[in-house]
Amino acid sequence: MATLLLLVIYMAFISLGLPDSMLGAAWPLMQKELGMPLEGAGLVSLFVTTGTIISSLLAGRLIKKFGTGKLTTLSVLTTALALLGYSFTTHFQWLLLMAVPMGLGAGAVDVVLNDFVARHYSSRHMSWLHAFWGVGATAGPLLMAWMISLTQRWQNGYRAVSIVQFVLVAILVASLKLWKNGEQAAVEEHSEEHGNGKLWKLPGMGPNLAAFFAYCALELTAGLWFASYLVQIRGVKAETATAWAASYYFGIMLGRVINGFLTMRFSSKTLIRAGQTSILVGIGLLFFPANVFSLVGLLLVGMGCAPIYPSMLHETPARFGAANSSRLMGIQMASAYVGLTVMPPLVGLIASKWSLKVFPFALLVLLVLMVWGSERVNSVVAGNREQVTGNR
Repeated sequence: MATLLLLVIYMAFISLGLPDSMLGAAWPLMQKELGMPLEGAGLVSLFVTTGTIISSLLAGRLIKKFGTGKLTTLSVLTTALALLGYSFTTHFQWLLLMAVPMGLGAGAVDVVLNDFVARHYSSRHMSWLHAFWGVGATAGPLLMAWMISLTQRWQNGYRAVSIVQFVLVAILVASLKLWKNGEQAAVEEHSEEHGNGKLWKLPGMGPNLAAFFAYCALELTAGLWFASYLVQIRGVKAETATAWAASYYFGIMLGRVINGFLTMRFSSKTLIRAGQTSILVGIGLLFFPANVFSLVGLLLVGMGCAPIYPSMLHETPARFGAANSSRLMGIQMASAYVGLTVMPPLVGLIASKWSLKVFPFALLVLLVLMVWGSERVNSVVAGNREQVTGNR
């Protein structure tokens, strides 16, 4: 039964990844049709991530009230309805309106499933969970490019994904009984949780949240602006850039599949550092003039992203206590979503004033902040463990 439930969770993460990558891939065409400036994609992203911040902060309480299975089902239903709304978009204002429920549903299901897997499954399953997100995120731009080539309408790409989401809702409804044992354990743990006020004061929390902020800001900034960077700076055709955008998410997916096996031999700390090194090399390749270097560079950035996020999430119960996991997971992801909210629109605004040549530099700044945060929290947590051992 636990294996069957894990398969359902994996399917949910595929569907979660599908729409995440579609906006950046489709924006060169959406921008022209809706008559919006370049930074319009950043505004849509801001509305989505504002919804995710709200739902992620509330997720701990919502899990306790509804249970993991029911909350996951309601969240996926919300995103399915939002995607269906996207497919009827003819005005930019309607796109912004639909972005709010899109964010609310995506944020809740993200926190719920990450917390559930962190507490009930091993680190390799956490990595593979996010690999399945990569499957969806890789398929998203490819599906969008295919629908555009067939129908010349980006709306049909979102409509196809909404159908996938509604099918998943039906599967989740049928699987509600599978969540029962895990939900009982969650209720018992939630009864011991500290209030959010105390969680903010835990040692290492500041740099920990900074690392989450920087990682997710980097991941979405790369995914959102890569296609536009290829079109405006490298002179690549919009249709080609849309397909190439999938290489970034393919790198994330492939890296997380490999990372699931590497967790059996290497620590999370080592895997995070290896990922950060890959990102650095990938960013460096973006400065080379040939387009092939940009393609390989974004693939390396994606592969570098692969181990970082699932490793940080899975470390949450070990670093800060299992009893704090659900609410702390929400706080960490809220910090991550602040990064998603602030940085992609900011990069778009700066690029509209100067040029998208700032894109690689923005990624580099975020990488530096991420490295500082992750290394600092490692140091603080290690120091606390030594102090506890010494007191014994």
